[in-house]
Amino acid sequence: MLSTVRGSMGLLCSRQKPINQADAEENARAAEIERRIAQETKAEQHIHKILLLGAGESGKSTIFKQIKLLFQTGFDEAELRSYTSVIYANVYQTIKILYDGAKELAQNEPESSKYAVSLDNKEIGEKLSEIGSKMDYPFLTKEIAKEIETLWNDPAILETYSHGNLLQVPDCAQYFMDNLGRLSEVDYVPTKEDILYARVRTTGVVEIQFSPVGESRKSGEVYKLYDVGGQRNERRKWIHLFEGVTAVIFCAAISEYNQTLFEDETKNRMMETKELFDWVLKQACFEKTSFMLFLNKFDIFEKKVQKVPLTVCEWFKDYQPLASGKQEVEHAYEFVKKKFEELYFQSTRPDCVDRVFKIYRTTALDQKLVKKTFKLVDETLRRRNLIEAGLL
Repeated sequence: MLSTVRGSMGLLCSRQKPINQADAEENARAAEIERRIAQETKAEQHIHKILLLGAGESGKSTIFKQIKLLFQTGFDEAELRSYTSVIYANVYQTIKILYDGAKELAQNEPESSKYAVSLDNKEIGEKLSEIGSKMDYPFLTKEIAKEIETLWNDPAILETYSHGNLLQVPDCAQYFMDNLGRLSEVDYVPTKEDILYARVRTTGVVEIQFSPVGESRKSGEVYKLYDVGGQRNERRKWIHLFEGVTAVIFCAAISEYNQTLFEDETKNRMMETKELFDWVLKQACFEKTSFMLFLNKFDIFEKKVQKVPLTVCEWFKDYQPLASGKQEVEHAYEFVKKKFEELYFQSTRPDCVDRVFKIYRTTALDQKLVKKTFKLVDETLRRRNLIEAGLL
């Protein structure tokens, strides 16, 4: 009887052994998962989240592309080639906007003769306008490029281009029109510069991880930069990104003080930027968030401000010119900068005024300037982190 019991106990123990072993393996797997989560959490603590915000056409995506070129591996050949269709679209859309715009101005402006395209070029214009209306653009052949160049050089089209602020002519127009010969080569592969000029509206959210001083965390911080669409219908996607943000880079295209929105031609772009910056500043989740304001497109601003007075924008109606040439450009820039500074402090609660706020003059297409700017941003954020850690 006793032996039977002992035998049964032995049998029971032998049956439990696989179960205990399975438990042990399960526990080991759970511990490994927890260890990995802990490692990833610790690693994530060293990665700082930066949001790249701003209205549509502010240059955010160009900044984003510069970061990829400067601090990552850049674009491989497949990525370069993927921009070919975007560049063709920019070319066809631009020439359509200009030709259709010339016809509209010829009907509505007092000096209508200035916008009358020559009879020889009207047929070309109608053909290109039709192509530009399609969703699927043809390959840019030498023949089509020659036609585009001919129409582009028509005095009426050049006059229309000088009023591009009324017609939503993209900033890349001059660059691509100057390079039509190269763009229409059979074996054309876009260059890095072509990609920087290429305009495609950002939809959704794209991200990139980088360090302005290399991957070594001892020499600099590691950042995860998020670029989101700037058009009004894209902004609803911003909110879910607002938590846990180290810094906001807000892009304001200061050259657009005399332009209207792509999505609402009754709204001045600078006034939209003002209202958007005000809204972002007042978000409760950004109380401790650093703000880096990029006053972008300075290259266009310095040419435009000598021809078009700042006072055409309601926000700048109290501007008083001081001089001419470069001195006047600097005076105008400082005025705009002061307006943004005033807006920042008006829109920031008294208990949040100690958060970091820096303003940078930028030209997104200038790679050296963007590199220098991001190193300054990195220094500012590293200093803030040291202060918060009580090391400074």
